[in-house]
Amino acid sequence: MAKFTFDIKGVMMDVSRNAVISMDNWRTLVPMLKDMGYNTLLIYAEDTYEIEGEPYFGYLRGRYSKAQLRELDDLAYANGMELIPCIQTLGHLTTLLRWREYKFDTPDALLVGDERNYELIENMFRTMKDCFRTKRIHVGMDEAWSLGTGNYLRENGYENVATIMKKHLSRVCAIAEKYGYELLIWSDMFFRGWNGGKYYSPKTTLPEEYVKALPESVIPVYWNYYNKEESVYLDMLFNHRQLSDNTWFAGGAWTWLGYGPDNKFTLESMIPAVEACKKTKTRNFIVTVWGDNGSECSKYAVLPSLFYIGKLLSGVTDEEKIKAKFRAKYGIDFDDFMLLDKMNNPYENEESHPSTTAKYLLFNDYFAGMFDNSIAEGTGEIYKSLSEKLSVIARGSRRFAFLFDSASKLCNVLALKAEIGIRTRAAYKAGDKEGLLRLADEDYTEILKRIRAFKKAYEKQWTHDNTYNGFEVQDYRLGGLLERTDACRKRLTDYAKGKLKSIPELEYELLTVDRLEKGRTQYFNSFTLTVTGNVM
Repeated sequence: MAKFTFDIKGVMMDVSRNAVISMDNWRTLVPMLKDMGYNTLLIYAEDTYEIEGEPYFGYLRGRYSKAQLRELDDLAYANGMELIPCIQTLGHLTTLLRWREYKFDTPDALLVGDERNYELIENMFRTMKDCFRTKRIHVGMDEAWSLGTGNYLRENGYENVATIMKKHLSRVCAIAEKYGYELLIWSDMFFRGWNGGKYYSPKTTLPEEYVKALPESVIPVYWNYYNKEESVYLDMLFNHRQLSDNTWFAGGAWTWLGYGPDNKFTLESMIPAVEACKKTKTRNFIVTVWGDNGSECSKYAVLPSLFYIGKLLSGVTDEEKIKAKFRAKYGIDFDDFMLLDKMNNPYENEESHPSTTAKYLLFNDYFAGMFDNSIAEGTGEIYKSLSEKLSVIARGSRRFAFLFDSASKLCNVLALKAEIGIRTRAAYKAGDKEGLLRLADEDYTEILKRIRAFKKAYEKQWTHDNTYNGFEVQDYRLGGLLERTDACRKRLTDYAKGKLKSIPELEYELLTVDRLEKGRTQYFNSFTLTVTGNVM
């Protein structure tokens, strides 16, 4: 029996969530990915590239110039890799649509049928044609959650999702054909309309109108980053065969969890995905590297995942051999690198699942404390120990010192901050003004120093990876955290010295967010929903 081989072994890098990868960093990343066994690079750019005649497209977003896109394509080509652009031609365009230059259906989705929008889409294709060698282009169209329910509904009346998608796709296909492109598209919108808004479904027969809504020439890309069971992938690949015999698969290396990665969950979900693709002869496999809510996590944080999956796709399955090759290649033990996961997974008693713990504990308010009820006693000590371990790795690695130093300094913040709200509230309720004054003078003051140290190290990490554009968001977030820390310190001091009669926020009985139990973590990747219950 012939050995199964993958045709496309790709990595897709997200450059649309503030972190625009610098050209210097691309010169490092592209050869690294090639060396891991990947033969295809995909760049996900919603509006972070230049389009002539569209000045608002990528305005203030750190967009790539056409010259830079050509340089990146040349870099990939020189390394024997095909570079496929991944753009958006329907949803995920919130940052563009804010300028009101284009008509929208809902705030993140273009209005289907509007001629100005198709002029924009044609300009997208023209730019891609000018910059890239490939004949393939990924046009997105995923997660348009409320398609047809906004301005489209008001202007056209109700139409189901399949009808609207078919109408829009036909226009996009006509433009693509003009420029000689083969189209790829995320497949979820061909499931949500008949599946109660959900994407994943057990093995089933797809409604005929949704099958017919996908032109034969368009390649559906089935994405799944969430499941550990091979059966889920097998069922969905069966379902996709009804759409196309040429379905591609896209998994995920978990970098959209705030400041830390999850390599463990990545491998637990992607190993069965690779096996399912082999069994169904799905020959094109992409690993996506997203950056939701600010792209805080370095792409290098999932180096173990990318290396491991690259070897699997190339036919190497022996874990010990893979880990040994990793050590020899990068000078760091594979399992030591995986310690970065612990930022978001501090507790040992949990089943593995994606969590954003380090981020929501960093921004969890001292007085409002929405996440205090989930924090187990001793969490600070866990982060103290982790900070020390990561610091040792940073000192031993010249190449990745920037990554481990930043992580160590974040954990050093959490070593004090994780439980500070709980201690503050307890002292306040006990009427312990001396205790509150000590917290203000010692702990809050020390937290300020540690946040400043983390911010400095994190800025070094960001500028190692990306252009500076986008870091202003971190300036606002971390700068705001510094101001809030100092404001709470001052109020505690004033209360302890009798200048304030009370601190009303500390008199609230805290509720549990999302039924989260003490000592349990969760995925809650939203800065604005973490820091306050008020309007942000």
